[in-house]
Amino acid sequence: MRLRLMGLGVLFLAVLISAFGVIYSKHHSRSLFMALQVELAERDSLNVEWGQLQLEQSTWATHGRIEETARERLNMTLPSAGNTVILFD
Repeated sequence: MRLRLMGLGVLFLAVLISAFGVIYSKHHSRSLFMALQVELAERDSLNVEWGQLQLEQSTWATHGRIEETARERLNMTLPSAGNTVILFD
């Protein structure tokens, strides 16, 4: 009888340890999932910012904008036909 009671105690202890293991595992899994969600939200935010930066770059790099900047800041003008030299090989 004593051996059987000891076996039940060992079995109860094993079940208890297993239960705590499940609890810890579930908690750890939820923590990692929450961290993943934070990282995915940051990724999405950075993708939106990247798209906005690409749009801004394409706006600043248009030929009209470059020509306007060259005229205003550098006082550049198109050369006249008399000042243009065409070289052939």
